[in-house]
Amino acid sequence: ATRGQVLMYDGELCDARFSKCCGGVFEQFENCWEPKHYKYLRARLDNVDENNFPDLTVEENATKWILSRPEAFCNTSDTKILSQVLNNYDQETTDFYRWKVDYTREELSEIACRRSGIDFGQIVDLVPMERGTSGRIVRLKIIGTKRTMIFGKELEIRKTLSNSHLYSSAFVVERHDVDPSTNLPVSFTLHGAGWGHGVGLCQIGAAVMGA
Repeated sequence: ATRGQVLMYDGELCDARFSKCCGGVFEQFENCWEPKHYKYLRARLDNVDENNFPDLTVEENATKWILSRPEAFCNTSDTKILSQVLNNYDQETTDFYRWKVDYTREELSEIACRRSGIDFGQIVDLVPMERGTSGRIVRLKIIGTKRTMIFGKELEIRKTLSNSHLYSSAFVVERHDVDPSTNLPVSFTLHGAGWGHGVGLCQIGAAVMGA
């Protein structure tokens, strides 16, 4: 029924981006790709009251947001709805709205070295330098015993800190213990939100709205 129809804005085809799960708030295009702002790819809450959300570019606000589970369309575990938008193997993932990944210091240091081609030595800390409208990290400082560098944008961060890809770059870093012999953290936990870049249509949120 929609064959031949297209979305237009100011006389141009719309860039109709989509991700699996925004994590509660949409990201803006320029925070993931080139420095170009699209008025129709704006930050908004994935809920009826679309403008009622904190400024997630502020670290304190982003931390509180990611470590909680605010009401959002994409905050669902309804298997019937999820089966409409997720492949069979993706349906094995149940913790996409809020998730966590645990690494020992050695694991994280090895992954970051292998995936980036840069030897940081032992990773000491991961420090968010800039966040986008959804709380996704746009620039991340990786501090190592041999080298410190700032990585970005979100896809590069996700690739560097995982054997495949982190679900998203909207995460908070928790450092565990300190080895008294080295004065380095023993392990890290990344507490995260959302699945994908978060720009444009949130597939799971849209499925919930449709249902």
